[in-house]
Amino acid sequence: MNELVLIRHGQSTWNKDNRFTGWVDVGLSEQGLAEAEAAGKLLREDNFDFDVVYTSFLQRAIRTMWCILEEMNCMWLPVHRTWRLNERHYGALQGLNKAETVAEHGEEQVQIWRRSFDTPPPQMTPDDPGWAGHDRRYDLIPRDEIPCGEALKQTVERALPCWHEQIQPELAEGRRVLVVAHGNSMRALIKHLDGISDEDIVGLNLPTGVPIVYDLDGGRPVNRRLLGDPDAIADAMEAVKNQGSEENT
Repeated sequence: MNELVLIRHGQSTWNKDNRFTGWVDVGLSEQGLAEAEAAGKLLREDNFDFDVVYTSFLQRAIRTMWCILEEMNCMWLPVHRTWRLNERHYGALQGLNKAETVAEHGEEQVQIWRRSFDTPPPQMTPDDPGWAGHDRRYDLIPRDEIPCGEALKQTVERALPCWHEQIQPELAEGRRVLVVAHGNSMRALIKHLDGISDEDIVGLNLPTGVPIVYDLDGGRPVNRRLLGDPDAIADAMEAVKNQGSEENT
């Protein structure tokens, strides 16, 4: 039996400001750095060890990974970065404060944009200066594959090739894999691993900086558990759930 560990990056500066972040490349807050270091300490104290690491193209995930590997004294591990593990692209909502967006469009509409499985947010256009096609890190991606705004459904479709073509073969070879990415790319992998329905996945709230451990048998998950204080994790999950609600306006 081997293990797969998934971690959503530590709190970002825009998580702190309650903004739609998506593919905007913001850094970690002070709390986020502390969360990343705490995750690494938890993994070290529980004697986790890894053979390979996967992360996204975005610095909040990369820096979280650096902090974890430094805390575990294994910064030498091979790392694969892929755009397929980027956060869900929030289109024209990126940069907007969630509570202010609720005040303008109503909580019901914002919750549809945030949590509906297959309803995308308002789209940005390729001539928008913030479109990822203008960023050289995405030069090798076909232009028509760079999103202008995604529902969770499109994020799942984008992330799963990374799972099938890269991560799953590593696990099948007996390697221990760490994935440090984002709330929605993690939800995409968890949806696939646990066979969660389209309807139920929208209710899964993932806290920042908390290791999610899968025990695998023959590449198939037999158990999922979260490392850390259960009460603190529950509070963090509730906070994620309440982002963009009227009580936060």
